[in-house]
Amino acid sequence: MGICYNLTVTLLIKNGLIYDGSGNQPVKGSVLVKDSKVAWVGEGRAASADKVIDAMNAVVAPGFIDINTDSDHYLSLFSEPSQKDFLLQGVTTIIGGNCGASLAPLLDGSLRSVRKWGDTSEVNVNWHSLNEFLNLAGRLKLGVNFGTLVGHSTIRRAIVGEDSRDLTEDEIRSFKNVLEQAFEDGAFGFSTGLGYSHAKNVPYSEIAELAEVVSKYKRVYATHLRDETRGLVASISETIKLAEETKANVEITHYRPLRGFEKDYEESLGLLERRSAQVHINFDLYPFDTSTVLIYTLLPDWAKKGGLEMMLQNISNPATYSRIKEEMPSDINPDDFVIAKVPSNLKFFSGKTLKVFAGNQNLDPKSAIIKLMELSGLKAVVFYRDINLEFVLKAFFSPQAIISSNGASLPEKTEALKHERYLKTFPVFLELVAERQLMSLEAGLKKITSLPAEKYKIKDRGFIREGSWGDIVVMRGGEISEVLVNGELAVEDGRLSGRRSGRILRYES
Repeated sequence: MGICYNLTVTLLIKNGLIYDGSGNQPVKGSVLVKDSKVAWVGEGRAASADKVIDAMNAVVAPGFIDINTDSDHYLSLFSEPSQKDFLLQGVTTIIGGNCGASLAPLLDGSLRSVRKWGDTSEVNVNWHSLNEFLNLAGRLKLGVNFGTLVGHSTIRRAIVGEDSRDLTEDEIRSFKNVLEQAFEDGAFGFSTGLGYSHAKNVPYSEIAELAEVVSKYKRVYATHLRDETRGLVASISETIKLAEETKANVEITHYRPLRGFEKDYEESLGLLERRSAQVHINFDLYPFDTSTVLIYTLLPDWAKKGGLEMMLQNISNPATYSRIKEEMPSDINPDDFVIAKVPSNLKFFSGKTLKVFAGNQNLDPKSAIIKLMELSGLKAVVFYRDINLEFVLKAFFSPQAIISSNGASLPEKTEALKHERYLKTFPVFLELVAERQLMSLEAGLKKITSLPAEKYKIKDRGFIREGSWGDIVVMRGGEISEVLVNGELAVEDGRLSGRRSGRILRYES
């Protein structure tokens, strides 16, 4: 399919029920888009346009904004620049660089902070600074708008490699300088992946010093919590303390109620909501009961130190193998554990449950998991049904809740399974809003439009109003029908148009 640009100068969406993103009740009317922006919103105006969309009996809303995405981690910004899986569910803007890993700045030119997700050998790294990366990303002609955070692990690994030691004062000073330059280059914030091996034992003092820089530049600090199970309440308390002490604008990524830890989740959510008047903290989550799990995260904490190479040594060493097997989670249901992504030479395992894989290998479940780790070089990704969905639905009510996919748009011919949240997070959320009467549609739409836009200060997006960018979604009968990105029709009648009119976004004060 050919790629076309700037074919439509003016576009009129008429007779629609317009939800402007503010949370206010909808009004019936029309929206005129001219030269990439909304030129007029109102009733009763007969405007001529190069293209007219009759939205009779349809919902017209701002393009959805997904603040927690992984297309950069999986490197599919390069292999799937249309980002069609986002477009087809109404997403017009995505934010990358979450969970401590970003594609820039690369002080040493290495993509090792994302190698657990994507095949870094497929990308020719010819950038170092965030500015250089964003300039390159602009040449990719993405289908969606893209902005990014700066990853803690990306910078830290460039400074100390796989060493988990504390940073020296000089190293902290250098880290701050790099972070400040990235903010000057347009990063929307800074992220940590405190649940991952490289950052698990990073001291609070280091994060707090860096969060002060985030606060100074009025950006977002997004964190993958240190512990989502028995240490969940302590992790939330640490995050609240950081927000209080640094005045940072905090986002807790994929804040999930894991099965078996519902009481911890309720207690931590209550703590967050009670402190919401004193600190600026939000959280995001998705409407599904399945997590995407990097296989190495199932190792005990002590066995995850030293990087992938040391982990592989630990699982192949008979002396440590037995200890690893003994300390691995014992309550994994083999039927709820599905192999989603493996290196291409193992693609015949993709889609198999742990029960089937273990049976084929004649192994018990724990031994089978370790075998999968070994065969995949610890790069397997699995889907595991470990989330209590009813608690998710309750959490949606929170004023602090934002909806995100924590997903990626992967190539059509990918050998990996596509999690349902990669394909339909936002339509499913809106369907649940209606079917379960969770909240009004205008309140639900606010959680995927203006709330994330205002949180991250994404300028002139998340609303339908004069002067805002022409990112608009038309829904008919709950289905995504048309999607405009910067005034260009990216989806028409539920199908991709071939236009890629996304823009690279930089923070604007």
